[in-house]
Amino acid sequence: MVSIPTKKKSNSEAVEQIGHISNDINTWYARIVVRLFTSDRLAVYRKLMALLRNRFSLMDALDRMHQIASKDGKNPDDTMAIAVRHWMKSIQNGDSFSVALRGWAPSTELLMLSVGDVANLELALENTIKVVEGMNRMKAPVVNAIAYPMFLICMVIFLIWGVGKFMVPPMVAAVPNLIWTGLAKSLVDLSYFVADHPYLLFATLPILFTGIVLTFPRWKGRWRAKFDKAPPWSIYRIFIGVGWLLSLAALVKAGTPVSKAMRSLRADASKYLLYRIDRALVFVNNGDNLGDALYRTGLGFPDEEVVGDLRIYAELDNFPEALERLAEDWLESSVRDIDQKAAVLNGFAILLIAAVVAWVVMGTFAMQEQMVSGMGLGS
Repeated sequence: MVSIPTKKKSNSEAVEQIGHISNDINTWYARIVVRLFTSDRLAVYRKLMALLRNRFSLMDALDRMHQIASKDGKNPDDTMAIAVRHWMKSIQNGDSFSVALRGWAPSTELLMLSVGDVANLELALENTIKVVEGMNRMKAPVVNAIAYPMFLICMVIFLIWGVGKFMVPPMVAAVPNLIWTGLAKSLVDLSYFVADHPYLLFATLPILFTGIVLTFPRWKGRWRAKFDKAPPWSIYRIFIGVGWLLSLAALVKAGTPVSKAMRSLRADASKYLLYRIDRALVFVNNGDNLGDALYRTGLGFPDEEVVGDLRIYAELDNFPEALERLAEDWLESSVRDIDQKAAVLNGFAILLIAAVVAWVVMGTFAMQEQMVSGMGLGS
């Protein structure tokens, strides 16, 4: 008699447990999607900002957004509906909006939102959108500056491998006792190298590329400042510098003192950026303005011309507005600057391909001439 309700109870608990697991999986998936897809987060920020401007409270705005995302509750497992529902519960428990977004957005966005979370969330959302959109605008030219030259260099490697593997060996086999000279000898030596070290040929570029990429966020000292003037390190300097200046401008405009804003930006900084922030903070804490502090580091970060402008603007009464305009202007000029650096890298890669093709063509003619001469002597 007692076993029957116990069994029903255990079945009910099992169903409930399965439901909890399903909810946890849906939340986990939604968290990943929202964090990965920047465009979705920006769309949320824009909608929320628009509702706040129309005098909605934060909870009312989120509730309205949840109704739309879940189609009035008909689709509660929608990714954005799950996200908004989670944020609402967190805020109802007393958390701020930036705290509610932990795990759902990058730390840089959380920092931007935390500044105006209580006083002016609308302004904080606007600043966050500006910073994120600015960084997104930088990503495309940065990728183009690196990807296309790498593709061309890969083509060069495959060309060298093909020549050494398939074209030269039959020609060498036709006259095995011939002593090759000049460009012909260089192609023959290439063939031997490809036969003896094929893995080294294909591993050189990935190892070199990986080594350079690893230096970007880690290499930080005086020698790095010298390399920051030439690509590809200069491209990384510009990319990081623009993001840092946009974030700093947003924090300062929201009323955060420069020193506190710089310390806040240390939280998510790479070793490269952390070194530059800390070096500048030493002088800021000693009373120098932002421009003079960056100048005295001698690192040329974020950019020598920008540092010069900051030394002037830091003395103005409207420094927050001037800093914001400077960051936005530098964003525009940086996109063009990276495009120019990409053109230089592309030009170098194209010249490399042209040089290899010319070498192969001239070497092939040289081999043919020496084969004819060798066969004539042999007869």
